[in-house]
Amino acid sequence: MTDATKAVLEGGPGDLPERIVSVPAPGSDIKVPFRGGYEHFRATTRQQETSAGRLPVYEWWERTELPG
Repeated sequence: MTDATKAVLEGGPGDLPERIVSVPAPGSDIKVPFRGGYEHFRATTRQQETSAGRLPVYEWWERTELPG
């Protein structure tokens, strides 16, 4: 059974602290605050078995920096 409120993150910084995160809405992009910026992840069509069950996979696609 898929838990639609969570996703597993793939790619991006190797030291990202959380790889299983909440999803604001199924299929929407995920923006994770990290080291003075944001890591952006997009939904894929894949799923992965995790300790939290079978979850959709989101792939890293870009980083944005916060001003300042």
